[in-house]
Amino acid sequence: MNFIWFILIGLAAGWLAGQLVRGGGFGLGGDIIVGVIGALLGGFLFTTFGVSTGGGLLGSLIVATIGAVVLLVGLRLIKSA
Repeated sequence: MNFIWFILIGLAAGWLAGQLVRGGGFGLGGDIIVGVIGALLGGFLFTTFGVSTGGGLLGSLIVATIGAVVLLVGLRLIKSA
């Protein structure tokens, strides 16, 4: 069951990040991938800097969305270079 929540949070985070960062979307599968990788990246960044969101669904969504935004900005910088 946790895997399904992880995918759903990844989908929501990928979609939110796509809305926050200008540019074309990646579609359903791309949003899930961006969201899941963003969740991993966000978790790493938040742990590294010692920041806590308190956990729960909303905290996980915030961390995943911030990680996905960082990922998309990084990808766009690499792509434009």
